[in-house]
Amino acid sequence: MRRRDFIVLVGGAAAAWPLSVRAQSGALPVIGFISGRSPASDGHLVQAFRKGLKQTGYVEGRNVAIEFRWAEGKSERLPGFAAELVAGHRVSAVFAGALDTRVHELRPALASVPVVYALGGDPVLLGVAASLARPGGNATGMTVMTAALWPKRLALLHELIGRTERLAVLVDPANETAQSSTKDVEAAAKDIGQTIVLVNAKSEAEFEAAFARMAQERAGALLVPDDPVFINSRKLLVALATRHAIPALYGRREFPADGGLASYGASADDQYYQCGQYVGRVLAGAKPGELPFLQPTKFELVINLKAAKMLGLSVPTTLFASADEVIE
Repeated sequence: MRRRDFIVLVGGAAAAWPLSVRAQSGALPVIGFISGRSPASDGHLVQAFRKGLKQTGYVEGRNVAIEFRWAEGKSERLPGFAAELVAGHRVSAVFAGALDTRVHELRPALASVPVVYALGGDPVLLGVAASLARPGGNATGMTVMTAALWPKRLALLHELIGRTERLAVLVDPANETAQSSTKDVEAAAKDIGQTIVLVNAKSEAEFEAAFARMAQERAGALLVPDDPVFINSRKLLVALATRHAIPALYGRREFPADGGLASYGASADDQYYQCGQYVGRVLAGAKPGELPFLQPTKFELVINLKAAKMLGLSVPTTLFASADEVIE
């Protein structure tokens, strides 16, 4: 999106942001919390968000209310949630997480309220920010910007399982950041001479076929990015990886916690904590367009020893020393 188009789109919305307009007189200000995932998978992230919010003086039920909307992996529900919260609940601010796949569809409904995003992709490419330093408009947040993580993930996988001739990468083609992420992982693989096979799957119905293709391509290992569809369906993905005896490195610790081999990625708890703080600052009067998009500084390596044993892998002592969590 061109910067000029971005400014025109959001410029007329600024006057609608003050809390005095968004909150009913005498009532608690309301935060709209929209997620592409589910409360079952993200309960700990909600707690991290509340903790960040509390750091700025806002406590749910005391001086702020939160309206939750969970898509449960059905991302087509997200635009309707956004419209409902803005029109029906007159929210003072919106937190939006795990919804990279629908950002462009959400923006029109959210144009009149401050928004704090938890993103996996580049907010500039997604059209919600003019730049990371000065987003402009009505949105800010934190992005994990996974491009920098791929070289580290490839290196960790090689250290864990040794060199493999072909490496599969699971891709959700419905995710708006899939194309840029694919380029990033291809570039990282090319730098080390690794051959990769991109395997598409945008829903659980396509997972069986995806693993069949991995077997056909003789992939020796698998990389699974932290896409909302994959996180929501992590138990099925872990079960399939176990059944096919393919070592897999995931983007979120929930996977090894549910029996997967290992994960490496930015701390999701820290991301939601930081976003909670940003929402609190917006409620206190800060303009989101003047709050820089944050990038992660905390990363986690998690290894499941039981899964490694089932795969016949011996975890190197160097990985033990660097792991943030070892599940036995």
